[in-house]
Amino acid sequence: MRILAFDYGTKRIGIAVTDPLQIIATGLDTIHPKDIIEYLKNYLAKEQVELFVVGEPLQMNGTPSQSTPHIKGFITILKKHFPEIPVERIDERFTSKMASAVVAQSGFKRSDRQDKARLDTISATIILQTYLEKRSWI
Repeated sequence: MRILAFDYGTKRIGIAVTDPLQIIATGLDTIHPKDIIEYLKNYLAKEQVELFVVGEPLQMNGTPSQSTPHIKGFITILKKHFPEIPVERIDERFTSKMASAVVAQSGFKRSDRQDKARLDTISATIILQTYLEKRSWI
């Protein structure tokens, strides 16, 4: 079974997924928030997912950020539509900066480097890889 991770934003949601053995995180897609439930229903009809991981943006001191209410609302929607799939949160501080660094070093053309959807997918992948690495230490 796979794990899906989300980099939630009010304009776009970056999505990443593990392989079935839950070893490797790969960018999957970027979806508009209004389309996420339909997208997940279609995805879950084809793939088995055992866990959702949602990036939680925190301030440098660990307190909730301005985005926290949006994240909580997104998690509520996930739990309502997919109650059988647990949701875990993970600190996502610095993932956007890390994603920007990855894109800058990637050799993409300038127009591709400025693609915000690509950044969201890479951020979701970093969130998921961080989760996998943390879990392996437990």
